[in-house]
Amino acid sequence: MSRIESAAVTRRALLDQAAALLDSGGPDAVTLREVGARAGVSRGAPYRHFADKESLLTTIAAEGWERTGDHLHALQADPRLLPADRMRAALTGIITISRRQPHLYQLMFTTPAVDSTALVRAAQRMCDEFLAIVAAVVGEQDAGRYATVLLTGVHGAAGLESSGLLHTDKWHTTAEELIDTLLATIVDAGRRP
Repeated sequence: MSRIESAAVTRRALLDQAAALLDSGGPDAVTLREVGARAGVSRGAPYRHFADKESLLTTIAAEGWERTGDHLHALQADPRLLPADRMRAALTGIITISRRQPHLYQLMFTTPAVDSTALVRAAQRMCDEFLAIVAAVVGEQDAGRYATVLLTGVHGAAGLESSGLLHTDKWHTTAEELIDTLLATIVDAGRRP
């Protein structure tokens, strides 16, 4: 294995261990020392790849956005899905992240402590992919407005759900039903002349 390949393997191991620590205990559980120990590298090795904890966490958030963008791109390429089904699957995917990886989800929507071109690029790519999905339903002219409404709605539903405030006994609805309500409104708006 070349030195470059070895460095890439080490970096990936560090990111994987940091993501696991984030999932299990949130950002406070992630320390460069613990990440390095779990990855089986020297104490100094994490610092050769990441300037500090914030840099590491920002990279994890960027990867979360990248995976979300990849998911949306795959939805667009799936010929079996109708445009409205692509929107629903995109929004449901966001809810799934907030449920399965709540710390990652929160990190993705938190302003990073360090400047990160990669994070901004990954988040923008996800937005571009989502805009394309929405444009297929409502047209290019209205896509930005409706995509913003949908993302705001799904983020709100995820936040209410994660905070325990979206009780079905009180509101008589779920995050998925809220998504369906938003989609029905958007799809209907896309049909109007």
